[in-house]
Amino acid sequence: MPELPEITAYVEALERDLAGQRLERIRLRSPSLLRTWDPPIAAAEGRVVTGFGRIGKRIVWHLEDGLHLVFHLMISGRFHWKKRGAAVPRKGAHGAFDFPAGTLLLTERASHKRASLHAVWGDEALGALDPGGLEVLDSSLEEFSAALRRENRTLKRALTDPRILSGIGNAHSDEILLQARLSPLRTTHQLDGEEMSRLHWVAQASLREWIARLREEFAGAFPEKITAFHPGMAAHGRFGEPCPQCGSPIQRIRYADRETNYCARCQTGGKVLADRGLSRLLGDDWPRTLEELEELGRR
Repeated sequence: MPELPEITAYVEALERDLAGQRLERIRLRSPSLLRTWDPPIAAAEGRVVTGFGRIGKRIVWHLEDGLHLVFHLMISGRFHWKKRGAAVPRKGAHGAFDFPAGTLLLTERASHKRASLHAVWGDEALGALDPGGLEVLDSSLEEFSAALRRENRTLKRALTDPRILSGIGNAHSDEILLQARLSPLRTTHQLDGEEMSRLHWVAQASLREWIARLREEFAGAFPEKITAFHPGMAAHGRFGEPCPQCGSPIQRIRYADRETNYCARCQTGGKVLADRGLSRLLGDDWPRTLEELEELGRR
């Protein structure tokens, strides 16, 4: 799922290329995308897009007369910049948005289509779509600590809850926790002052680093290759590969369609956290430490 750094890359590209242009036509192929009926989506056609913004993991298009289009790309929704009037693919595409300079396609490569589009009038209706999470890059340590300690949650859940923090998801939470050397299963109430301060500093530094990295990577071009499994990531999507900090293999916890990646040596004192599916299968044979895991691999 595109998170704060990836959403920022999209917003900056859209602002650069399309702000001030007239949205000439909308061609929706997927009926599941549109989640509102009043105003009708046709109300956006012919209006100038005055700017772009972000609410959490949502991308906002601001149009004339207080109309807003709010896109949530979910896991695999992506924008693609094409020549004007480009056809909407029959598979994997939600629709096209035609501008004088070209056409923006919205695709979603998933069997279950989850991306959404809301059309709303005015700032009040726009604000109702905001989950209310704290903007990490604008936060003080006191604000960050208060947000995380409001409920006693695991760090993984707290970092990715949009009602607590804005814009962080599965991928960047793994990167932040690895750099902060904190277990994803530690709870927010267990952190002492030094650990909370470290987590706050690392969260801001990591997000800023990734924003800068993507700016350099796309270098003024439209961000076509937005991925949750960037090859530059140290933990997320790197199961079995060596941790760049200590060389131990990156571990994972899988639940439903989500995966948490972590380094046992750097984050959990060498303890291998139980994967719900595999630990049930292996029972008492589940390895509790890296040493036991290595021994299991030699059998």
